[in-house]
Amino acid sequence: MAIENGHSNGHANGNGAVAPIDESIAVKANAIDKVPQLLEEIAKQGKALTQDGAQNRRQLLESVRSLSYALETPREAMIRYCWSQPTIFAAIELGINLGLFKVLAKDDKPKTAVELAEATGAEPVFLSRILKHLGAMGAIYEVGPNTYQPTNFAKTLTIQKYADSFPCMNDCINSAILAFPQWVKKNGYRAPTDGKNTAMQLGFNTDLHFFEYLATNPEFPVRFMNHMSAYHQGRPSWMDPGFYPVQERLAAGLDTSAPLLVDVGGSTGHDLQEFRRKHPEVQGKLVLQDLPEVIEKAKLLVIPEIEAVEHDFFKEQPIKGARAYYMHSILHDWPDNKCKEILTNLAQAMKPGYSKILINENVIPDMDADWQTTSLDVVMMTLFASQERTERQWHALVESAGLKIINIYTAEKGVESLIECELA
Repeated sequence: MAIENGHSNGHANGNGAVAPIDESIAVKANAIDKVPQLLEEIAKQGKALTQDGAQNRRQLLESVRSLSYALETPREAMIRYCWSQPTIFAAIELGINLGLFKVLAKDDKPKTAVELAEATGAEPVFLSRILKHLGAMGAIYEVGPNTYQPTNFAKTLTIQKYADSFPCMNDCINSAILAFPQWVKKNGYRAPTDGKNTAMQLGFNTDLHFFEYLATNPEFPVRFMNHMSAYHQGRPSWMDPGFYPVQERLAAGLDTSAPLLVDVGGSTGHDLQEFRRKHPEVQGKLVLQDLPEVIEKAKLLVIPEIEAVEHDFFKEQPIKGARAYYMHSILHDWPDNKCKEILTNLAQAMKPGYSKILINENVIPDMDADWQTTSLDVVMMTLFASQERTERQWHALVESAGLKIINIYTAEKGVESLIECELA
């Protein structure tokens, strides 16, 4: 219960004193009473599981995680958070740097620690300790004494975009997260509102904004973009059948004298190329907009049907009356005041009754939020003073720019929604 000068971690007795928590709960399962019901759910979900049943697999995985949390003791959870998570990250990045996973994935034959040390150039005793931890954490299979085989996860670490994800986090993210408790304590436990005054500047000892910091090393943006590519792989897209009614909401009533889709801040055009590939029947001009250095690269990559033009979304939108202005993971990079600027610039370019804005972003539910989304929300707060938004926050932001939300389309939990907006 809350008390006037702080917070209780126990219960008040009749005299107003706070009784301490009984330490014995630290070694008791978190929710043993929930285990029977979870086991029933897992049994049912297991029977419905197929190799291609993505939704069934995710539901089963969520139930198994809930079972693990229910069985785990608080003491075990504390050790997992404090010891295993930082050390497995270090072990994986070390393995990537050594080329360990490439050696393991050459074939499915078991390999000893000595063989792996010879192949990577690592000292055998040292590497055997790292391999033990990788095996204990499930990153690789331990199939015999000091003998290992790759898991599918280990095999993916030979793919560049997956391998780059780990050094990417150390390049420009992890130090900010570690500095976050210190930053918020210093700033009165309030969320940051300035992208140049966050835990990122404290953690990396810099005055630069995150994107400026990325530019200080040519490897940083490459790894960051690869990490984003790995994150998006296999996730449902609003362009897939059954997600967003493209024919009804975009193609119907299309004025071919104006662009069909303007991808604002669209990087090298991967979303527009996906749209053209999945909806070749929808005719209309596709326009890619981004900063000059990005567009220079994009012109070498995009298909001829896409027009790539330089544009800063904090300035007036030069293309008027497009059918749709599209933004994918743009607004979550910026605090509300900056997002309002971006949206206002688009609103001023829209044709009433015809143009719309499509925002492809996370919408955090009021209950039962997905851990990937909440993790990203904390990352955005530490790096950008920005956020992943709830439905209520999206409505408030959009309406502040003279717009209104027509509908929010969501395929499944933890996946970016498509927010369709029109002029108010």
